[in-house]
Amino acid sequence: MVANAGKTIPFVLIALGLLGLLFVLAVRGGRDRPIAVITTHAVRQSLNSWNTTNGKVEPIEPRIIQAQLTTFIETVAVKEGQTVNRGQILMTLDAKDVRSELAHMRQELAAAEDERRIALGGGAPDEIAQLNSDLAKTNSEIERLRRERDSLERLYAKQAATRREIDETKTALEKAEADKRLIEEKKAAITQRTKLQAERAVPRIDMARNSIRSLEEKLNSAQVAAPISGTLYSLPARAGTYVRTGDVLGELADLKRIRVRLFVDEPELGSLKEGQSVEVTWEALPDRTWTGQVEQLPKTIVARGSRSVGEVLCSVTNEQAGLLPNTNVNARIRTGERENSLTISRAAVRTEGGGHYVFVVDQGRLQKREVKVGLSNATDYEILSGITERDVIALPGASELQQGMAVAIAEQK
Repeated sequence: MVANAGKTIPFVLIALGLLGLLFVLAVRGGRDRPIAVITTHAVRQSLNSWNTTNGKVEPIEPRIIQAQLTTFIETVAVKEGQTVNRGQILMTLDAKDVRSELAHMRQELAAAEDERRIALGGGAPDEIAQLNSDLAKTNSEIERLRRERDSLERLYAKQAATRREIDETKTALEKAEADKRLIEEKKAAITQRTKLQAERAVPRIDMARNSIRSLEEKLNSAQVAAPISGTLYSLPARAGTYVRTGDVLGELADLKRIRVRLFVDEPELGSLKEGQSVEVTWEALPDRTWTGQVEQLPKTIVARGSRSVGEVLCSVTNEQAGLLPNTNVNARIRTGERENSLTISRAAVRTEGGGHYVFVVDQGRLQKREVKVGLSNATDYEILSGITERDVIALPGASELQQGMAVAIAEQK
């Protein structure tokens, strides 16, 4: 029995050794079994790099229509969103009080002008005529008395008249001359008074004329007209409502050319330049795209919610006025463009230590290859060096790709 057991042991050891060898071979064979991978090639194409963000539509040179009267709105002849022509009547304000005040100021102007005209003419015509008449009569009387005095003095020398007659005539002459002086003083006083009245009438006339101009402008402003041709994109005015001077009645602008204020995150601002192309989309009209260009880069960074952004101003063509002011839009700015550029899918490019690499399929195995990339967009990288169009590049799949891994090409893209 012991002898038989001794003979059995070597066979057991040999069997175990064979089993171990078979296991090693099986493991090695499993490791080298090819993994199916999907591959792609670098291709040449035009590559555009875009910066995607959001923004808000603004009118260029909007016109704010304000009430020039404190009154009620009588009628509104247009609707919000309507295109209007320059000079078209948009609404009418109640101007009864203005008309009444204007009629009163015209009466004030007429009275002041009459007063000045009378003053420049020397006074009231009736009063002046009476004084001139009295003065003429007094002058005539003085001349008569002087002739009578001279005649009496000659007769007195011939003893044909008495001293008493002469004295009475002199007394009458003195009284007539005194009356003349009084009339002339009255005329001088009227002249002085009317001069002051004429001077005082001038500011009254100026004030009345200024008031009339202002009231006429207000009366004209009661017919609210469009200052330019464009789209009435805001119309808070309603018939029958009370408005005060300065209240906004409407907002008007030519919407064929608009501005879009884009909110670009701070790290992306370095790639922006004035003149870059812009494409704008609006969720309300998903099938339409508006084009424009960067007009002004931001001068500062501002907080917008949790974001730090620069506000980039873009001019956008809006021929059909489809985009309305204050609309929230999405946009993308083309930050780069390459013609006939060698590109590859972003999925094939991996990052390591700040560099980039791909897995090239070489004789059935994966070889790690560093690449230098340039522009990129949402789907592709520009390849500056490292691979050519002939290289077969592995794409990620279910299995983790590794250096030296055996692979079999399952599909090419």
